[in-house]
Amino acid sequence: MTRRLIVVLVAGSLAIFLALPVVTLVGRAVESGGLTATIGSTVVREALLLSLATTAVSLGVIVLFGTPLAFLLARRRFTGSWLVETVVDLPLVLPPSVAGLALLLVFGRRGLVGESLEAFGIAIPFTAIAVVLAQVFVAAPFYVRAARAGIASVPRDLEDAARVDGASEVGVLRHVMVPLAAPALAAGLVMSWARSLGEFGATILFAGNVAGRTQTLPLVVYAEFGAGDLDAAIAAATVLVLAAIGVLVAVRLGRRGRALDLASAG
Repeated sequence: MTRRLIVVLVAGSLAIFLALPVVTLVGRAVESGGLTATIGSTVVREALLLSLATTAVSLGVIVLFGTPLAFLLARRRFTGSWLVETVVDLPLVLPPSVAGLALLLVFGRRGLVGESLEAFGIAIPFTAIAVVLAQVFVAAPFYVRAARAGIASVPRDLEDAARVDGASEVGVLRHVMVPLAAPALAAGLVMSWARSLGEFGATILFAGNVAGRTQTLPLVVYAEFGAGDLDAAIAAATVLVLAAIGVLVAVRLGRRGRALDLASAG
């Protein structure tokens, strides 16, 4: 009994530690009554629209390039696959500021690629394109990892049976692989979107903090706090918290639905 109580107290302490700052933030925003006014302000509205637009583009890029990579890692063993997996996972452990600096060294005006682009009049840093690239860099691993796990979990026997029945490779992909891997793909999408929406370090170094141009919602929190407007910073931060909570709830509901489907199928 004593051992169980100790476990509950230790576990509860960590849970309270994780929940208390978030609950306090949201409670402060509701108490101040400035949440609606802040969301309606021009700066926050522009930042929110920019965040939604750039994350939508980022997700499209991640799915377009990440799905073939996830399939390759899940279904093919090749020389150097461990190195590719390491490269995919690397942004998960890199500090965002390091990611931003690395992107700047590649795509900056004097960067590895940016200098050649500059010759054609193309400048990426401190533009919306830089925001998208920063988001893709930090968020792509979440989708690739989830998609790789989802694709690897699809039984090959089902795919072979579909081929025997006359299904083409496109048909196998559309009617067998994607439906069975859908929960993992959806979880990867929402996690990637949440990571893109909350991206700060790489964005501020690579894209800057230009209002109406590269200032996403996390940068508004930083700017308002630096300007001394604590209520506006809290309100903007609350929007991000609510979005993150929505994403996590969606992921868990998707997993629960997948578990129920498997249980009913069994």
